[in-house]
Amino acid sequence: MAILSEIRERSMFLIVIIGLALFAFVASPKDILDFFNSSKVNAVGEVNGESISRADFAAKVEAYKSNAGATTSEMQAVNTIWNAVLSERIYKDQLSKAGIVVGEKDVWDAIVNNPNIQNAAIFKNEIGSFDEDKFKEYLSNLKESSKEASNNAWANWLANEKNIKTNLEKQAYNQLIKLGVGASLKEGQNTYTESQTKMSGSFVYLPFETVDTKEIAVSSSEIESYVSEHSKEFEVDASRDIKFVKFDIVASPEDEEELKNELKFEIEPFKAAKNSAEYASENGTDIPVDTKYAHKNNLPTQVADVIFSAKKGAVVGPYKFQNHLRISKIEDIIKMPDSVKASHILVSFVGSRAADATVTRTEAEAKKLADSILNAVKKRKSKFSSLAKKFSSDKSNADKGGDLDWFTYTRMVPEFRDYAFLNKKGAIGVVQTIFGFHIVKINNQKNIQKAVQLSTIARKIDASEATENAIFESAETLAYNLSSGKNLEELKKENNYNVRPLFGLSELDEDIAGLGKNRSIVRWAFDTDRSVNDVKRFDLEKGYAVVVLTNETEEGLMSAVKASSKVKPILVNEKKAALLVQKMEGDDLASIAKSNDTDLQSFANITLGAPTISGVGIEPGVVGAMYATETGKLQKDVIGKKGVFAFVVNSKEEPVVLSSYEGARNSLSTANQNAVSTKIYKALEETSTVEDHRALMY
Repeated sequence: MAILSEIRERSMFLIVIIGLALFAFVASPKDILDFFNSSKVNAVGEVNGESISRADFAAKVEAYKSNAGATTSEMQAVNTIWNAVLSERIYKDQLSKAGIVVGEKDVWDAIVNNPNIQNAAIFKNEIGSFDEDKFKEYLSNLKESSKEASNNAWANWLANEKNIKTNLEKQAYNQLIKLGVGASLKEGQNTYTESQTKMSGSFVYLPFETVDTKEIAVSSSEIESYVSEHSKEFEVDASRDIKFVKFDIVASPEDEEELKNELKFEIEPFKAAKNSAEYASENGTDIPVDTKYAHKNNLPTQVADVIFSAKKGAVVGPYKFQNHLRISKIEDIIKMPDSVKASHILVSFVGSRAADATVTRTEAEAKKLADSILNAVKKRKSKFSSLAKKFSSDKSNADKGGDLDWFTYTRMVPEFRDYAFLNKKGAIGVVQTIFGFHIVKINNQKNIQKAVQLSTIARKIDASEATENAIFESAETLAYNLSSGKNLEELKKENNYNVRPLFGLSELDEDIAGLGKNRSIVRWAFDTDRSVNDVKRFDLEKGYAVVVLTNETEEGLMSAVKASSKVKPILVNEKKAALLVQKMEGDDLASIAKSNDTDLQSFANITLGAPTISGVGIEPGVVGAMYATETGKLQKDVIGKKGVFAFVVNSKEEPVVLSSYEGARNSLSTANQNAVSTKIYKALEETSTVEDHRALMY
């Protein structure tokens, strides 16, 4: 007893110790160090030295997921909230420095002028205009109801108000920046003149493609130098490359055969059952019994002929259709049209689907009215159209006398469908559906042909426990062999594995091509204890994946190997250009063309606004050089996008002098402002200091 008493006294201490022991068992050393790093425990990141509360961030993520619905994944919510918080924090300092203040009235005006608020029926008065007092009353009631613990509507509204204020502040700041960017009349005039000046002359063109690429060698050191010199273009985030083999849990041929034998034993009892639907439900069907009639072209092609040649009461199968094995009993054989033309008068009642606010009659009253209309149209069928216009609640066709035109068997709700297709042309009757009571008149039918009614037992072809175990063992065997040092490519040849590579996995990625959403694989790949060639088996929703870490790229400059595909073509063209420049021998275009055994070509009326050289393509750099060159002067060794040029500009025709360049200035000013507005946030983000710890939390 004394020992138990001492344990009780130290129970909290023991709970902490046990908890830490369990945490140490499942967590990596990195996770443990991160856990005890106070800045990471309490913050999901920092912006310009100001931390982003982990608890507040998590609450916002959960609220976003709740509002967005089940289709939004956790990482989608995390990234959306992160971008919103980041934007808010980055703008915060700028707003303070700019002295921008958005008051309550500004926020209120933005709210009440929102079209969604203005047009909401709940906030309109008797004459249909927006009533601000009604809106205020609504908010007051919303706030009062927030005292209930389960009601989050008021909190959501306050968050919405905050978002509106934040957006107004950003808009005000962006507008200030845009107003500071414009253009002078002289700039407008220059831009107009430069873009519209027409140039004509002659040129010699030596394309890069005339130099054999095989003769050009580019070393890895040259690629590294290029990357170093253009470092901003090749800065990369940390990434990982993996290879994986996926083991899907699918049924084996033996599993399918076993299920087929089970269904064969069901055939005779199913045939003898008086209530087939009840028998199917009691004895197991993975798809509920559907008693609709079906024409031959609506049946699975592999059994359509067999079913249509069988007699009523026969059972067909087992047959495979849509990953199920099935047996089907023929319940009925009839003649039925494939389409019907009908009219109806809908009498809805309170509670029936799609009944509007003007409908006040009860179900009993609706039935009485429907019967009365039926009696009237049976006596005089010609009255159907006028009665439909007067009484039908279906306004989509009431003015057409209730005409529904032609429709197929599956288009209408079951009760309406069955009446229209199982009765003959000219029949009139009352049918009740979820929409109310329908007085139905069958106007015409076509393509009357044989149809069958089936009851079907369908069972999904699933993998057996033995198959699942075998697949698990296959995955485990591969993981063990790789961990033991065996080569993946050799194992691939021996076992016919489908090895799939994946490059550039980012630390916050969620979707893995071929494996779906799987954060556990991403976190494993980025663990600081991880090394290239490490292997692990992961559980998937319906299978397993054996994953190998093949490469680690740390944050910084892209490696020469990865940059090669982008840099090598650039360096190849530079070397080709150098070779072609050496061929530009001669003091005039004719001699340059002759020495290179090529033609002297001409260009006419090209402009900086449309820098396309006939027979070559778009060459803005070359056309720019033409504009900057004096007329009549030979200019050679000009390197373009597609080759090396030599040219002489014979004439430059400036555009018509305008009486005012205000329009040109306005166009240039608008273009400058639009260019700036798309880059404001990016520029602010680049000058901010951001620490991102999301990967430690999610």
